[in-house]
Order: sequence, then C-alpha cells, then structure tokens
Amino acid sequence: MQPDHWIVLPTYNEAENILPLLEAIQALPIPFGVLVVDDNSPDGTATLVQKYQAANPRRPIHLLHRPTKEGLGRAYEAGFRWVLENTTASYIYEMDADFSHPPQYLLALAEALKQADVAIGSRYLRGINVVNWPLSRILLSYGASWYVRLLTGLPVKDPTAGFVGYRRSTLEKILAIGPIRFRGYAFQIEMKYKAYLAGAHIEEVPIIFVERVAGRSKMSRQVVQEAIWGVLWLRLRRAHLKRALLGGRRFFTATSSASTDGESP
Repeated sequence: MQPDHWIVLPTYNEAENILPLLEAIQALPIPFGVLVVDDNSPDGTATLVQKYQAANPRRPIHLLHRPTKEGLGRAYEAGFRWVLENTTASYIYEMDADFSHPPQYLLALAEALKQADVAIGSRYLRGINVVNWPLSRILLSYGASWYVRLLTGLPVKDPTAGFVGYRRSTLEKILAIGPIRFRGYAFQIEMKYKAYLAGAHIEEVPIIFVERVAGRSKMSRQVVQEAIWGVLWLRLRRAHLKRALLGGRRFFTATSSASTDGESP
C-alpha cells in the first residue's frame, strides 16, 4: 500500500546530504513516500539514490532523473505532476534537500493539513527563526516577505518559504491552469499566491530554519531579480489568474524566462 503523504525533493549536487535525509524521513512515525528530482547532478547524487533504492527495495523512494538543470520551479513542477499521475497521495510536500528544513517539522505540516489546504513551514510566524544566516541574508529574506505582502496582499508571513504541504485537490487546481511560470524562488511566491486566489485555506506552522551545513548555496542575483519582477507580474495578472483558477480554465500557453536556480531567500 502506497503512503498517503509524498515529498518532492529536488536535488542538484546534494551528495553530502541526500542519504542522511532519506534516512531521517523514513524514521518518522508517519510513512512518507519520497520522489527525488535530480537535475543531472555532476557529484553523483542520483547514483547514490539508485544505490539506496537497491538496498531498500520496500521503501517508497523514487528517482526522477532530468537531463539538464532548468531551475527549482521546473524541477518541482515535474515532481508534482509525477506524484499526481503515479500515486494516490492526498498530501504532497516540498522541502529542501540540505537539512535547512528539519524533517521532524513534516509532522507539524501533516497535522495542519488535516484542516488546511496549504501548510507552510514559516520562519517568520513568531519573530525571525533562522539559524546561521548573516544579517544581510536575513534582511534580504525578511524584506522580500514584506515586499510580497505589500504588493499582492497575500496574507502569509513567509511567502518565500520552501517548506510547504499541499492537499492534492489544491495542487491539482493550481497546476490545471497551466505550467508554473517562474524558475527560481519566485516559484514559491507564485504557488502560494495562486492557492490564495483559488480560495485555499492557508495555515502557517512555525519552524526553525537552519542554514545548510554541507554543500553549497544556490542563491544567485538572477534568483533575486526574477522575484522582484515576478511579484509585479503576479499582481498585474491577479484578475486573470483568479478567473482561471476559479473557473478551471488554462491561463498560460507557454513557459517563460531564463533558467535560474532556487533557494528560499
């Protein structure tokens, strides 16, 4: 019997983190399936996952190998669609593969999804709960959250959060109107904003975000630039998006923008 909870876990050069993370997830009291979406990591991340699968054939661990690196949004979209098409999961999660999202908080997200349509692991629900970030990164992230709320009216304290759980029906509604537009962390804002416009019940759960210990951050200037204009794009198309989401119509006909990496700022 397949688990009712599935995690989409995008990876690029996460060889140092992936196996300990899979073990930590499998040790939780709720059974979680995991889909690793690897964008052809040159450090052999996918090979490690394949070896883990071979050594643990009964565990619900799957690998979606993508030939090129196209950005966080594309990886998540491919993963979400795979889970929707290949499992009967009622609850689908996204999280980073570097332990910045401590796996034990998956239990709190799962509890919140008993009532909510979207559950967000929030760094800013009760103050600023970030460990090992320089002040400049905190100011960038907190300022981005303020900017998003100001322009869009999204009632979420941490709109750029990358630790999120969705009810299947909500994720289906978001993806039904067309592909995800943004590739970097603006994708995180896009998903939450579309859920909000679709009338989803969104609940934030406080977490402590811990900066990665192993591996390298994938934050870049392109990621920040995409988010700045991306928020404006979302606000300007609010009415169109809302009609599409509430009416079940496709809004996009093509994807856009150059490839960018993504980590929650």
